[in-house]
Amino acid sequence: MKNINLVSLRIITADIKRLVQFFEKATGITAKWSTDEFAEIVTSSFTLAIGSTKTLAVFGEGIAQPAANKSVIIEFLVENVDEDYEKIKDLTSEIVQKPTTMPWGNRSLLFQDPDGNLINFFTPVSPDAIKKFD
Repeated sequence: MKNINLVSLRIITADIKRLVQFFEKATGITAKWSTDEFAEIVTSSFTLAIGSTKTLAVFGEGIAQPAANKSVIIEFLVENVDEDYEKIKDLTSEIVQKPTTMPWGNRSLLFQDPDGNLINFFTPVSPDAIKKFD
């Protein structure tokens, strides 16, 4: 494969309205609803798709389990993680790590969405990290 791009990540949830509202508030982006069971948060570089458990019927029984993620962190590059923290701390009590400058040069805020998925908002602050995202 010469040209491959990750363009979307889909979260399966048992409560789609709650999760979509959370991500709309966290990102400031209004979701695009395709059906009552599927919505997308579309950014300039990536789409976060959110589907209800009903969307799994197409794939078969037991293919995914909502609110069971223990290995993936969904990361958003933001302009100012410290400013976003002020908004996020009012949105969830599940703050895993307040804004902290990481050894690799990103200032990072780690929190959980209502389904327990880990979300990282980060802002590059070191010269090398800034250069990586220019």
